[in-house]
Amino acid sequence: MLFDPIKIAGLQIKNRIVRSATYEKRADEDGFVTEELLSFYEALAKGGTGLIVTGFAMVHHSGRVLPKMMSIHSDRYMDGFRALADRVHKAGGKLAVQVAHGGRQSPPVFLGGESPIAPSAVPDPSSGVTPREMTNDEIWQVVEAFGEAARRARDAGCDGVQIHAAHGYLASGFLSPHTNRRDDYWGGDEERRYHFVEEVIEAMLDKAGSGFPILIKMNCDDLLPGGLTPEQSARIAVRLQADGIAAIEISGGMREAPIKTIRPGILKPEQEAYFRQAGALFKKHVSVPVILTGGMRSRAVMESVLAANEADMIGLSRPLIREPNLPELMLNGKEKADCISCNKCANFLKYEKVECLELQDKG
Repeated sequence: MLFDPIKIAGLQIKNRIVRSATYEKRADEDGFVTEELLSFYEALAKGGTGLIVTGFAMVHHSGRVLPKMMSIHSDRYMDGFRALADRVHKAGGKLAVQVAHGGRQSPPVFLGGESPIAPSAVPDPSSGVTPREMTNDEIWQVVEAFGEAARRARDAGCDGVQIHAAHGYLASGFLSPHTNRRDDYWGGDEERRYHFVEEVIEAMLDKAGSGFPILIKMNCDDLLPGGLTPEQSARIAVRLQADGIAAIEISGGMREAPIKTIRPGILKPEQEAYFRQAGALFKKHVSVPVILTGGMRSRAVMESVLAANEADMIGLSRPLIREPNLPELMLNGKEKADCISCNKCANFLKYEKVECLELQDKG
């Protein structure tokens, strides 16, 4: 099943493998696409990945999270995305741009010393930073920014966009009862906490058109007390489908959560696919494709997830950092990724770019 084709809305994908959005640290200091970034994504497309989701692309200047991350907050960036879509298409792949705002997890150092903005002023113990609660006008500005980002991606020839609503970033922050303590249109109960994402989807459909696929990455579980649970997230998924989302990628966790999103030491099949129970739950409630991300390394495990109807597609991140041609290798008989989940690649602030450092050490 892993190499069977599938459609997301009207978009034909050649197999069930998704490159889950991963920060690359290959844009320039201002967020423009570089030749190094183009070559990086070309290698992924040539390596056989069916759908490539880019790393975090910033939709608004108040949402910068990392150095050398892509930006799509202005028309000035569109030439780079045109080149990126063209390079991926010529190599046989499909490209969705992950669009995001960092919210409370945007460090002040990348905001000119200003405090990050968020649904509510809930301190982040992982950074020691307390964000500033967004005003109503600021929320609408960011909603509009997401819509414009979708338009730019469409006009640049990309195949879709993915809203980053996981891992504690802004959209995730609005959905989560842990980080959204508001009592207005934007929060106060489960229905109102959904309004931000709902308005973002509506803005995207308005700016980019109903024929342009809009995907979303969301937490099935915030993995901390008072956060989203799988049951709550499954109800959100039903709303997302009704509002026009074309596919849902499942992940989990926030930066401050005691259980980490990027789990180390995945060496046995029983340690893989750590969100598969949530995948099965989502599949009971929605008919749009469900993408399951989280620690998959073995083709047998990937196939078992698909066969058990726990997901429709498989999201990979760290294995493709080490082996960008892993899909092609698996198609030709490789059974297990070389990635050992050492997480050296996650030490991206210390190094020039995101790459497999364990592989370098062995070389």
